Amino acid sequence: MSFVRIWVHVVFSTKNREPNLEKELRKEVIGHIMANCKVKDIFLQAISGYSDHLHLLISLGPLQSISKTVQLIKGESSNWINKSEMLRGKFAWQDDYFAVSVSESQLVNVERYIRNQEEHHKTKPFSEEVEQFMNRFGWTAE
Repeated sequence: MSFVRIWVHVVFSTKNREPNLEKELRKEVIGHIMANCKVKDIFLQAISGYSDHLHLLISLGPLQSISKTVQLIKGESSNWINKSEMLRGKFAWQDDYFAVSVSESQLVNVERYIRNQEEHHKTKPFSEEVEQFMNRFGWTAE
């Protein structure tokens, strides 16, 4: 039996960063993603977000890849939102996403950061958060 624990902090936004995820809808979407992750054997430790994005802390299993896992979460949730007609017009997630590994020693901090998204974004817009992530991890937009 293999024992694998690969923690990943994933962030993805709504298409064009549209603020479609108002508080009540966001709660429904988060609840749906949590239930869907259980069905698909995706270990979701934490999830939260704001009006234009979500943060997830997941642990990948031995046969799961980041790209496939994120694709399953984003694809199924956008399909569910559209099928449920929760918004006027078509809902979509941005194609790209942010994913970075998390060490066991940082789990509590990352989980706290994720769960505190609403408070965090009262003072910092998502665009500033993205820029901060890009600088912190030495990435450049292409």
